[in-house]
Amino acid sequence: MKREYHKWFSNHLGRDMELLVFGHQGRAVLLFPTRMARFYDYENWGIVNALSPQIEQGEIQLFCLDSIDQESFYNDSVFPSVRIARHLQYERYIINEVLPLVNLKNSNDYIETAGFSMGAFHAINLAMRHPQFFKKTVGISGRYDLTQCQPPFHDLLNGFRDDLVYYNMPEQYLTNLNDANVINQIKNMEIIIAVGETDPFLESNKYISKVLSEKGIANNFYTWDSDAHRPHYWRKMAPLYI
Repeated sequence: MKREYHKWFSNHLGRDMELLVFGHQGRAVLLFPTRMARFYDYENWGIVNALSPQIEQGEIQLFCLDSIDQESFYNDSVFPSVRIARHLQYERYIINEVLPLVNLKNSNDYIETAGFSMGAFHAINLAMRHPQFFKKTVGISGRYDLTQCQPPFHDLLNGFRDDLVYYNMPEQYLTNLNDANVINQIKNMEIIIAVGETDPFLESNKYISKVLSEKGIANNFYTWDSDAHRPHYWRKMAPLYI
């Protein structure tokens, strides 16, 4: 399959950023990495290979993104307000730098977000916040409120709360979403949520699906045996949902 490596200095992040592109045409998929993972991990874990039939047949074009989680949500050396601000710089990098590359490489106007684990948070959050850009979003093994404690996972903002935190936690802002225009934009997306039946964040996934359904937003919710929170499972899940 066609494989491209890209690297450039991001003005929004003030550092070099890297990504990989697999495929030549089809639905453009922004694939967000897992917690503090790198842009090449999905290739190393065999997930890109699991998607190779769709990639080679021109059904999808995969954009494997890099992470800055260690500079944002997992950076315990800075105050939480700095963490959420850094995350928003990452969002601007995606919207203002990655999407133009996608449009340059892909003439299809169908763009989707997808991710596993922490990547699922990024995929769902970005799509819900900016539904005008996306036709589909896939969250697998995700956690959709990073401020909730679910041992052994802790509140990544250490109790800090403000509007920026609120509007980046899908469980929180979707609950109170009443803007008809935004809801209609979200309704135009295909939404897939999948999680293992013993995943610590099963209830988070159920809640997101329930909130969307209550607002008349169709979504597909799937549970898998065990915690399904490993590449072994993701290799099976990716071709089904992405």
